[in-house]
Amino acid sequence: MGGGRICRSTSQPASSPSITSSTSLTHTANGSHEFKITGYSLSKGLGIGKYIASETFEVGAYQWAIYFYPDGKSMEDHATYVSLFIALASEGTDVRALFELKLLDQSGKERHKVHSHFGRMLESGPYTLKYRGSMWGYKRFFKRTSLETSDFLKDDCLVIQCIVGVVQSHTEGPKTYSIAVPPSDMGEQFGTLLESGKGSDVNFEVDGEIFTGHKLVLAARSPVFRAQFFGPMKERDTECIKVEDIEAPVFKALLHFMYWDALPDMQELTGVNAKWASTLMAQHLLAAADRYGLERLKLLCEVQLCEEVAINTVATTLALAEQHHCLQLKAVCLKFIALPENLRAVMQTDGFEYLKVSCPSVLTELLEHVAKIAEHLTSLTRHPNEALDGSDVNGRRVKQRI
Repeated sequence: MGGGRICRSTSQPASSPSITSSTSLTHTANGSHEFKITGYSLSKGLGIGKYIASETFEVGAYQWAIYFYPDGKSMEDHATYVSLFIALASEGTDVRALFELKLLDQSGKERHKVHSHFGRMLESGPYTLKYRGSMWGYKRFFKRTSLETSDFLKDDCLVIQCIVGVVQSHTEGPKTYSIAVPPSDMGEQFGTLLESGKGSDVNFEVDGEIFTGHKLVLAARSPVFRAQFFGPMKERDTECIKVEDIEAPVFKALLHFMYWDALPDMQELTGVNAKWASTLMAQHLLAAADRYGLERLKLLCEVQLCEEVAINTVATTLALAEQHHCLQLKAVCLKFIALPENLRAVMQTDGFEYLKVSCPSVLTELLEHVAKIAEHLTSLTRHPNEALDGSDVNGRRVKQRI
């Protein structure tokens, strides 16, 4: 009898399809700004449609500003009300955001006057500002007679707080790991090397003081030192290099940054607890950073000088910005000087005389800024931005809370 072979199927079941996922996250990038208005009584009579503006502040990558109208925004109200608005102060299209305007009760009872989109459901979602200059707020924010007898006004001062929440969205996938990475301590290690002086192979004489350093570290940080120590035109005698046109505290700060990768304590370095001393040190350090090709240090000094702009130092800072090509610092200085309340005072400083001699071309740019501010003020009085009282720019009603 012949045998037969039975064949059975050995095919495997189809593999399960791979499953992936991602999540869209929508949230608000929130930021707040406090705007203090001193001398309120002196602002009365400024004129209907004329405003006092806060400094611009950034939230969600956009610039914003608060506008307070002491005589109101609308001619039809005959200066019966004060007006308050928040405005988009930078370029943007269809910026979606939530807002809160709060007039602070200064009696300590915390009975603030609040108009807010936060913490409640919105029928049509967040509010949309179409373009730069778009506003949201209230023409009839508060009746003037009531405001002037209230606890919101104290020592002729008003305090306004504004919160902006810019809507942002992004999509992300699941994380499959969680690894804690400690912050870098390289700066601390090199800083300890500088302070110990171990292995130093170069000395600098600055204003009669001697500073030690390490050629390899300095060359790695600065293209100028790299050329000086290891380039084709390197100096033969580097046992003690005499440094001209830099003061000893400034050079000490320069070395501190090159090893620690951070700015030193300016007050400790200068021995003077005064803002002008810190500003002066930052000015000299910026020039030194540019001289030695330390771009990050130069930017750190530029940031500090932007934050410390003042009447008595702004002109010399502007000259420095022009000479060392610090465009943002230059713009901040020009904007500050061009303001009507600052211009005359700055022109009377010694720094302004230096500016005229050292950078005469900057004066033309300054005049352009002054003209733009004057033109802007004129255009606002001719073309006021209309908004419905008690509504946003989209015309939707907002419930008031006291």
